[in-house]
Amino acid sequence: MTMDMTTIPNPIYKPGAYFAFNTTLASRALATNDQKLLIIGQRLADSATVDALTPVNVYSDDEAALYFGHGSQAHRMARAAIKANQYIQLTVVGLDDAEGAQAANTKLTISGKATNSGQVRLSVCGTFINVAVASGDTPDDIYKALATAVTADQSLPVTAQTGVIPPAGDDDPSTPILNFTAVNKGTCGNEIAMTVTSTASGLTLEMDPMSGGQGDPSLDAAFSAVFASGHTMILLPYTSDDALAKLSAHLDNVSGPLEQRGAVGVTGWNGTLASGTTLTSKVNAPRISCGWHAGSALPNGELAAIYGAVMASESDPARPLNTLTLPGLDITAQDNWPGRTEQENALMNGLTPFEVDGSVVRIVRAVSTYVKNAAGVTDRSLMDITIIRSLDYVRLACRTRYTQRFPREKLTDARLARIRSELLDVLYSLEQLEIVENVDALKDQLTVTRSLQDDTRAEATIPAAIVRGLHVFAAVIYLM
Repeated sequence: MTMDMTTIPNPIYKPGAYFAFNTTLASRALATNDQKLLIIGQRLADSATVDALTPVNVYSDDEAALYFGHGSQAHRMARAAIKANQYIQLTVVGLDDAEGAQAANTKLTISGKATNSGQVRLSVCGTFINVAVASGDTPDDIYKALATAVTADQSLPVTAQTGVIPPAGDDDPSTPILNFTAVNKGTCGNEIAMTVTSTASGLTLEMDPMSGGQGDPSLDAAFSAVFASGHTMILLPYTSDDALAKLSAHLDNVSGPLEQRGAVGVTGWNGTLASGTTLTSKVNAPRISCGWHAGSALPNGELAAIYGAVMASESDPARPLNTLTLPGLDITAQDNWPGRTEQENALMNGLTPFEVDGSVVRIVRAVSTYVKNAAGVTDRSLMDITIIRSLDYVRLACRTRYTQRFPREKLTDARLARIRSELLDVLYSLEQLEIVENVDALKDQLTVTRSLQDDTRAEATIPAAIVRGLHVFAAVIYLM
C-alpha cells in the first residue's frame, strides 16, 4: 500500500485534519531470494488428470502420480526432486509424447530350468524387483512372476508382457520371452537402466539395454506456457542440441533486461566424460548447469531433478555448492567414478561432476556450461553457476528497492541523487551478506544520470563485485 498527499483531494473546503499513509520508506530489508522450480517432463495421456502444457504446483509423490500418471517421466522427476528437498516450491508442466514417437524396449530371455531355489533380481533405474525361484521352475514361471511384480510397482517407467520369439524354422520351437516397454515414448526410454541376475542355478539370463526410443516432444509450447510465471530454475530431462538451445534461449529471454525474471536451467548426464564435454561445449550457456554422474542407473531427467532441488536448498546465491549431498542418487560401480584428472577435465569444459563419498553422492563444484566467449576465447568470468545467480539477486534487490522508493516520480537532479543513495544502501546491505564486496572502493562508479537521448529517462551504472566461492586453498608446509 502506497498513499501520499495525492490521495487527499485538493482543494477540500470542509475543515478537518486529513491523514494518509505512505509506506515507501517502511522497509530497508533486501528482497528474499525465493526459489521456484519448474519441471518439464512427459505425462501419460491415458491416466493423467492434468492436461498437457498446464502448469500445476506439486507437493507430493502421490500428487505427481495422480496429475501425470504413475511411472511417467514427469511423475518420477517430481518424486526425485521432492525426495531430495521436501521444502521446494515445485511446478510441473506435463508434455504429451511426440506424434509418431517410438517407445524404447528390450526383452529378457531365460533358458534352462532352476535346479535349486533362489531369486531372480531385476533392477529398473536402481529399483530392485525380486521374485522367488523354486527348484524346477521354468522360464515361463519366472516370466509370469516378474510381469506380476513389475505391474504391481506402478512407479516403474516400464511395463512387462510375456511373449514369444517365432521359431527360426518349421522344426524349431518358439522361444518364450518377457518384453519390457517404456511407458513414455521417445529417447527418454533409452536412458532406463535395466539389469537382471539370478541366484538360482540352472538358469541362463540374457537382456540387452533398452533401445529403440525415438522422437521427443517439442518444447516451444511448454516454454510459452510458463514464460510469465517467474520460475528461477528449470529442470529439463532432454539433452539434445535442439532442446538445450531452446532452453538457453528461453532463459536469456526471461532473464533479460526487459523481463528481469532471472532463471537458470539444470540438466543431467549419466554418460561418459567425452560425450558430456561434447554436449556442454555445444551449449556454452552461462545460465545452464549440467550435472554429471557417470554410469548412473537414473535417467538424465531424474539426475537433473535431484541436482536442481539441492541447488535450490541454498538460499545464498553466492555460496558454493561444493560437497552438498545429492539424496536419492545411486552409488555407481567404482569403475565409473571419475578420477581427479577426469574431474578437472569436466570442470574446465563446463560439466559439473558428482562424486561418490561412502554411502552418499556429492557435488564437486557447480559450474555453468559457459566456457568460451563469442570470439571463441576461453572465458572463466561466469564459470561458477553461483555468479549468474548472484547477479540475478543483485538486480532483484536493486529493482525491489527502486520500485519501493520511487513508484511515481518526477525527474530532477535531487531525485537522481536520492536514487543513487538508495542503490548504494542496497550494495552496502549486499556486502554485509557477502554477496558483493569492495563497495567503498567502487562507489564512485555508481552513477545515476539523465539520458542524453530521452528527457524522461534516467540511467544508472551499478558496480557489483560478486563474491566468488573459496574453491581452492593452497599452502606450503615448511620443515623447520
